[in-house]
Amino acid sequence: MSIVQTVSPEQASGKVAEIYAQIEQRFGRVYQGFQLYSASPELMEQMSQQNRYFMQHPTLGFELLAMIRMLVSEQNACAYCIGFNESMLINRGGFSVEQIAAMKVDPSSAPLSEKDKAMLLFVLKGTAEAKSIGKADLDVLRGLGWSERDIVDGLYHGARNVAVDIMFDAFKVENDF
Repeated sequence: MSIVQTVSPEQASGKVAEIYAQIEQRFGRVYQGFQLYSASPELMEQMSQQNRYFMQHPTLGFELLAMIRMLVSEQNACAYCIGFNESMLINRGGFSVEQIAAMKVDPSSAPLSEKDKAMLLFVLKGTAEAKSIGKADLDVLRGLGWSERDIVDGLYHGARNVAVDIMFDAFKVENDF
């Protein structure tokens, strides 16, 4: 349980109940991490819209996005997000525990295409050292076929995850997976 008051799935109504129903349909239940945002239904709705956007992204795939979240959270030592995304990569993505461990030690070992790996490493660099990003970093991504939209969306996804890590850690969201 979080140190901020949230709305349980059983007590939810209105917007919160609608979003919980979507989450339950996708994940089978409403995890504590999602329940945190019930304290602010408008923010919860924005987060839900952003999640839908990335779930349907035309070029940033599930594995890449989950690795971005897991490894950004690894940089931030957010146990909840690390574990949640590890679980998704293992259970839905088919990755082994050994592959996950290797990625955490050396993100460049991620079993991705050259194109996706470049995006992953770019996002990790951007979320850890934003001021170090330069035109050359973007040129590499463009050279691999990433569009401006993809580059912006990829880094935004990682940056948004930094905010989620902060929220989960500050409000003491407990692991429930």
